[in-house]
Amino acid sequence: MGTGAVAVLAGIAAFGGLLGMLAGVHGLRQVRRVQRTGTCVTALVKRPPGRGADESPRPRPLLQFVTGDGQVVEVVCPVTPPARHPLDDGDRVLLRYDPADPRSVVVQGWENLGLERAFIAGGATVLLLSLALVAVAATRG
Repeated sequence: MGTGAVAVLAGIAAFGGLLGMLAGVHGLRQVRRVQRTGTCVTALVKRPPGRGADESPRPRPLLQFVTGDGQVVEVVCPVTPPARHPLDDGDRVLLRYDPADPRSVVVQGWENLGLERAFIAGGATVLLLSLALVAVAATRG
């Protein structure tokens, strides 16, 4: 494969790595913004429609809460509840929501920022490997 083709492939991979990093950074910023400026409320855990009481619970239940202006909002839980603390129908959890966009929520204590950090680390790794590949290709060609 020629130096030009390697440089093009490395450039495409670097762009993908950069997008991954940006997605992770954006996710982290959103969670931290809602934690800092969001309104704290208690939400009711609900079984998704069409699920019987004897069926296994859905990994991510519905959360229903009332905003400060009286609007009832129902969202899918943004994270899978931990195995040691499963959520059952009728349970209550604390969450923070963005008053400008009530569908943007963070469940208190379950922020689980691992996915965002994985996107940042994976994107940075791909970006650095791509840049190293371009440097090696440039010295050989």
